[in-house]
Amino acid sequence: MSIPDFQSVMLPLLKFLGDHQEHSLRETLDNLAIQFDLSENERRELLPSGKKAVFYDRVGWARTYLKKAGLLENTKRGYFRITKRGLTILDQNLLKIDVRFLCQIEEFLKFYKPNGKKNERHEK
Repeated sequence: MSIPDFQSVMLPLLKFLGDHQEHSLRETLDNLAIQFDLSENERRELLPSGKKAVFYDRVGWARTYLKKAGLLENTKRGYFRITKRGLTILDQNLLKIDVRFLCQIEEFLKFYKPNGKKNERHEK
């Protein structure tokens, strides 16, 4: 399997957090890598800058977008959990969560389109 894009990580990430517990970034990365059946090489593959793993970066962007939408919250450095809004979204049994879906949430729009203009840096 190939490394998923950050939007493909959103729903599995939210589902993983659906147990209401606080989770570490490391634990989350390990769980998602297993879910996506990533090889050790895929887990270690670096961005062109050579400074960060691609999968780590994509999980980080998914987490940021979900946080900006109010679906998860940081509890302390490197730890986070699902919010009530996130649980409500999970109850909808969606097939995917992506930027288009998140744009329905006002808090997310303030982050994504602060001046009413599309922020295209991560819309793929």
